[in-house]
Amino acid sequence: MNTTVTVLVVVVVLLVLGLAVRIIKQYEQGVLFRLGRVQGTQEPGLRLIIPIIDVLHRVSMRIVTMPIQSQGIITRDNVSVDVSAVAYFRVVDAVKSVVAIENVYVAIDQIAQTTLRTVVGQHTLDETLSETDRINSDIREILDVATLDWGVEVTLVELKDIQLPDSMKRAMARQAEAEREKRAKIINAEGESLAAEALGQASDIMMEHPLALQLRNLQSLVEIGVDKNTTVVFPAPLMSTIGELGSFLARETAAAAAPVATPVITTNGTPAVPSTN
Repeated sequence: MNTTVTVLVVVVVLLVLGLAVRIIKQYEQGVLFRLGRVQGTQEPGLRLIIPIIDVLHRVSMRIVTMPIQSQGIITRDNVSVDVSAVAYFRVVDAVKSVVAIENVYVAIDQIAQTTLRTVVGQHTLDETLSETDRINSDIREILDVATLDWGVEVTLVELKDIQLPDSMKRAMARQAEAEREKRAKIINAEGESLAAEALGQASDIMMEHPLALQLRNLQSLVEIGVDKNTTVVFPAPLMSTIGELGSFLARETAAAAAPVATPVITTNGTPAVPSTN
């Protein structure tokens, strides 16, 4: 009989200890309720509570990564996009996170979705694609104001993916192609301008130093001779060649038009020199 009582006492003691002993991990804080009233927080380690009377809620103080599911959003310039993001937050006040709101994780997920739609909808498509840092900052600030009373701090919000309609992708591709063609034409025109300026300076130098043109012709012959061509095209100054050809034709024409003197035979058979007067 005594043995049975002893066993029952031991079992009861073990059950009481099992209900009274709580272990709080290093990354947690405990919120202690006694008869429904908050008694404060419990630090990590081994803690004892009064069974049935006390209730201990463990709250994780680590940073939580929460993906924000893709949201269909219409931007300020009436373009439909699907935007997804990710939020990082952590509990800074364990008591508020338990008392002020029923489920802090669900609440932050819902308010993050609505805030994402609101902030992105206030920007144009170009701003959404190019000013993601400012959008991330705006979303985080709005979430911080909303979650401050919940004992939660939002540390970071990042836009993760922006899905565009296929028609908009094609339009942006055409725009990018046109922009590149414009830059290529501008660069080509600038090159032509620089080349024309350099040629003008070179022609001025050749006009001052005629031998420079002959040296350039010889250099061209050397460059042609490297390829071992059977036909050599020798570059010559066009205007000077035309001038020399005109002078040659003029001399030939004058010589052909000159009268031919007829010799006079004297009585003794010797030709007489015609008179030139």
